[in-house]
Amino acid sequence: MTTTTEQLSATTLLRFATAGSVDDGKSTLVGRLLHDSKSILTDQLEAVERASLNRGQEAPDLALLTDGLRAEREQGITIDVAYRYFATARRRFILADTPGHVQYTRNMVTGASTAELAVVLVDARNGVVEQTRRHAAVAALLRVPHVVLAVNKMDLVDYAEPVFAAIAEEFTAYAASLGVPEITAIPISALAGDNVVEPSAHMDWYGGPTVLEHLETVPVSHDLTACHARFPVQYVIRPQSAEHPDYRGYAGQIAAGVFRVGEAVSVLPSGRTTTITGIDALGESVDIAWAPQSVTIRLADDIDISRGDLLAPADDAPAVTRDVEATVCHVADQPLSVGQRVLLKHTTRTVKAIVKDIPSRLTLDDLSQHPAPGQLVANDIGRVVVRTAEPLALDTYADSRRTGSFLLIDPADGTTLSAGMAGASFAAVAEAADRAAADDAEWDF
Repeated sequence: MTTTTEQLSATTLLRFATAGSVDDGKSTLVGRLLHDSKSILTDQLEAVERASLNRGQEAPDLALLTDGLRAEREQGITIDVAYRYFATARRRFILADTPGHVQYTRNMVTGASTAELAVVLVDARNGVVEQTRRHAAVAALLRVPHVVLAVNKMDLVDYAEPVFAAIAEEFTAYAASLGVPEITAIPISALAGDNVVEPSAHMDWYGGPTVLEHLETVPVSHDLTACHARFPVQYVIRPQSAEHPDYRGYAGQIAAGVFRVGEAVSVLPSGRTTTITGIDALGESVDIAWAPQSVTIRLADDIDISRGDLLAPADDAPAVTRDVEATVCHVADQPLSVGQRVLLKHTTRTVKAIVKDIPSRLTLDDLSQHPAPGQLVANDIGRVVVRTAEPLALDTYADSRRTGSFLLIDPADGTTLSAGMAGASFAAVAEAADRAAADDAEWDF
């Protein structure tokens, strides 16, 4: 059967996250999105209706579709990240509903770390608040390429266009200053269903898409094949059987880019160069493989390669370093301190490391830098300098979200301490540094 364009578009996947301040209506928006797109089962809706009646509510509380923990339902808040999977005729979706409380900023980082789009909700009565700016900053830090500003509860401000316009202007200016590349503002009422799935009859002054229309049509820009080719080795396959006496292959998942038979590659961190002689995928030999396929790569030379090594094109290999400068979001309850010994996990490689310096802690409400804080506590975001015991082949996070990220781990009990992003903090910061370097290059010393 011939594959049509419509069939291909139906298989595209969008990962997106919701964020916003407390009681801005994130869970209600997600519930409305699932309900009106007919993406929930009858028994799920019946369970929500029963739970709503038990709480004295006449209409179903759609927020209960995502607030699944007992503590969440009792307090009427979102605590943990809730993932939901649904699909329409045009696209498949993985949705991460993240908490709004300041103390759960780390959960928002988790939900947005793999997202291509973030929906930031704002209560039309309150406008842009500190937590709105915090979530916009986190989206910018994580290089989320698309941000939707959903101005919710428009029914409580009589669907007034000036209220929406003022909030959209303030948020867009702030997010653009952080380097967010694309911002789309949509006025909605999640409770009433205005502009979520169906266009609103109360806001004829708005001519843009509904939330679902935008989610279905936004360009999905997570094409890993366009990135620098990277292959972290996960396992060495050496059967030494009668059928395969000399077989030696290196198995793993291609993190980014494309690999071809005959291509010259560097093995990092050793720096040795060799050539790809074969690629095995699903039990068959292929000439080409691309991210995110799981394959086995065979090489021309018997080089000492083990789990944690990285294959990259010989002419496009990342720099190898033992000094890592990065922005981290601290997610553990125990603090991260200067001089602390940690494990650094990057792709399939885990090495010993020490925190040499914490130059600054970021204040997300006004983006000011608090110098030399000495330590980071839960939900803090700051700059760190880490010295590793062994060299790492690390990209900048701006170049690759897959190979520019890492985890800092407590060596005593394996607790994840911090999630790190190598290189500059915000896109605007990186661009400013590039401009400064260009200006310096014009001076003749």
